[in-house]
Amino acid sequence: MKEQWVIPPEQNAEFVAAMEDVLEVYRRPYDPRRPVVCLDEQSKQLVKETRAPLAPRPGRKGREDYEYQRNGTANLFMRFEPLAGRRRVKVTDRRTKIDFAHVVRELIDEDHPDAETIVLVMDNLNTHKVASLYEAFEPAEARRLIEKLEIHHTPKHGSWLNMAETELSILTKQCLDRRIPDQRTLRREIAAWEQSRNDAKANIDWHFTTHDARIKLKRLYPSIQV
Repeated sequence: MKEQWVIPPEQNAEFVAAMEDVLEVYRRPYDPRRPVVCLDEQSKQLVKETRAPLAPRPGRKGREDYEYQRNGTANLFMRFEPLAGRRRVKVTDRRTKIDFAHVVRELIDEDHPDAETIVLVMDNLNTHKVASLYEAFEPAEARRLIEKLEIHHTPKHGSWLNMAETELSILTKQCLDRRIPDQRTLRREIAAWEQSRNDAKANIDWHFTTHDARIKLKRLYPSIQV
């Protein structure tokens, strides 16, 4: 595993505790009454062409002009259920606490209305807090939603532990690594990608375990003085 983060020594214990917590969640067997769902988000720059691109033809790749026109940004919320091979992407204008709260309500009421509890894995972004639900909904509604959740946060500097981040990377490489002019086009292209991945029950072959962490990331574990 490549080292892509720097963790202050005083935060090592917090990091490994949160890391092992998430890794143990990933070991749980599939239970439709308690589905494990990973949530993450990323922005997408919308770009218009200033000249019509040339379509590819035999012996020649398609061509596009180096000039383009920025057309704002959109935010993508990824809800990914790894054991079921299902994902759902919501496109929003922004990524505020209110947007996050409405995505959580959709996750509970639309994606998993019959679940007893949804085991939710997400990073420590400042909007990813249960307090956001109280800013979006009446107290009784916020409390109803919170009581349906079992939340596990990835550690700071450890967002790579969130499988939704990996799924967003796949979305970018397979679908979004090109110029997309507006949200209408973005939603259409993402919907087609999502349907294809869901029909195939595409999953992430996750192998990193707590046992692996204690070997490969041994340097992060505090030394116990006897």
